[in-house]
Amino acid sequence: MQQSNFGETLVGLAVVILALAIGALAYFRTGGTMASGYELNARLPKVDGLGVGTEVRLSGIKVGTVTDLVLDPRNYLVTVHMNIEKDVKIPTDSSILVTKEGLLGSSYLSINPGGDDKTLPPGGFFENVQGSIDLMNLIGRFATGAPTSNQPPTSQPHPPPVPGDGP
Repeated sequence: MQQSNFGETLVGLAVVILALAIGALAYFRTGGTMASGYELNARLPKVDGLGVGTEVRLSGIKVGTVTDLVLDPRNYLVTVHMNIEKDVKIPTDSSILVTKEGLLGSSYLSINPGGDDKTLPPGGFFENVQGSIDLMNLIGRFATGAPTSNQPPTSQPHPPPVPGDGP
C-alpha cells in the first residue's frame, strides 16, 4: 500500500514540475511583459506568420508583443492589437510592416518611427501599414518571368507621332 502512495506522489510531483516549467517558458517566451504597457493597433490586409506573442520591434529592439488578431468580416482586414512598453512613445506618422528575420526566419512587426512631435495615444491606430509579402509567390513570378502586380504591362502602346515625321 505504501509503495502505491509513493508512486502516486512522484507522478503528482512530476506533473506540478512540468506545469511550472510550461508556465515559466510561456512567461519568458513573451518577454515577461504581462500588460505592463499600452495598446496600439494596426489594420493590415495580410498577416501571414503573425500570432499572439509575436514580437514588435523598433529599430531592431523588441518594444512589445502582439496580443490579439481580429478579422473584420466586412472588409477582410485584420486588426492587430499590440502591447507596447510604457516608456516607448511612437510618433503619429510612424509606419508598421510585417517582415521576417532573414529568408526562413520568423515573422515580426517592425515599426519605422516618424518625425512627428505628437505620439500615438493608447488604443491608437497606425495609419501607414504594410502587410506581409508572399515571398514564395514573388520568387515564383521572378523565376517564370511573370509580371508582378506593380510592374507595367509588357506591351506598351506606340508613342504618339512626332509632328513633321513620317508621310
